Amino acid sequence: MKFWQRIIVNALAFLALSGFFRTSFYVESVWIALGASLVLALLNMTVKPILFLLSLPITILSLGFFSIVINAAMLSLTSAIVGSGFYFSSFWMTMLVALILSMINTFFNNRTTVKIYRD
Repeated sequence: MKFWQRIIVNALAFLALSGFFRTSFYVESVWIALGASLVLALLNMTVKPILFLLSLPITILSLGFFSIVINAAMLSLTSAIVGSGFYFSSFWMTMLVALILSMINTFFNNRTTVKIYRD
């Protein structure tokens, strides 16, 4: 998926998840969702590789499940940067949204990539 397509998919996922989890996850408007999606993409490009490298031993020991915690930390940092228009009620809610967002992104990445098979 291209960069701007991923931004739009994440923004739509934020809006859908905030509608589904009304009391636990709040997004004020479409513009806040787009801004949060852009901030998340920038954090994933800059901070996430460093966190992933630092937490590599625990990620290996947990068979990769610690990467969900890293994704939740990126969402929490996004919430802190964006401000009051984008927030989670608890870290567990952040982990749930990170898990669902990862599944949505995996689905769309698999749908949009062209696979070339060679015999």
